[in-house]
Amino acid sequence: MNRQKTEQLPDLSHNTVSFIGGGNMAASLISGLVADGHNPKHILVSDPDSDKLAALAARYGIQAADNATAVSRADILILAVKPQVLQAVAHELAPAVQERRPLTISIAAGVRGGDIDAWLGGRIALVRAMPNTPAMIQAGATVLFATPRVSAEQRSQAESILRAVGLTRWVGDEGLMDAVTALSGSGPAYFFLMMEAMEQAGVELGIPAETARLLTLQTALGAARMAIESSDGPARLRQKVTSPGGTTERALGILEQGGLRDLFSSALTGARDRSIELSDMLGAK
Repeated sequence: MNRQKTEQLPDLSHNTVSFIGGGNMAASLISGLVADGHNPKHILVSDPDSDKLAALAARYGIQAADNATAVSRADILILAVKPQVLQAVAHELAPAVQERRPLTISIAAGVRGGDIDAWLGGRIALVRAMPNTPAMIQAGATVLFATPRVSAEQRSQAESILRAVGLTRWVGDEGLMDAVTALSGSGPAYFFLMMEAMEQAGVELGIPAETARLLTLQTALGAARMAIESSDGPARLRQKVTSPGGTTERALGILEQGGLRDLFSSALTGARDRSIELSDMLGAK
């Protein structure tokens, strides 16, 4: 899905954006920012892996830094470390964050804003972001939640950064982030499983493996593009390709009889509940 172009977002070219953590999602955001024209000299990255930093610097021209330098120069600070280590990292960063007070964006899944704020010393302008893995090809879907100290300008800044890797939406209730994790955060894996099952079924019906794979992938891509570009919703699009008494109707009937809708409802509910459990565990550490 292409980036939204609905309203003018702020020019961040003179803001220093610092990343704590240089993993895949950070690299995706850096790539998107640079592609949008952000000066890579105004992007700092800190990571314990010196080889990773060297690769990012060579590819994008960003500046490698240690944690203290990254925070001290940050107008916008992006926490891109694994959720399990975020508490320890935040405690280390807290004095510098309290002195600098940058807009802070966390892309760590399952860590609540209140916990992050407390670990950073409190009274922080903090945005939680839940991107998904297609952000790595600038086709992501990211949901954002702003804590009360985030200004309107800072909301726009956060949105501008995350739009560099795809679609963005805001929620006003942080509790919805667990449902978002279940729907779009984990969602790519559901589609990969469906592709895997369709490819396997095609092979079982005698289609050569490579052909089954290509047909499955192109069909998934085409269906997604039709859904994005059409004014009709998925239900109407499904009806349009389902002729009475035809092959599609037979297949869909079998899927419905197998309880596909109930399975998805149960799956997303289970993922949402697990997200809540993990948030409780990470916040209680």
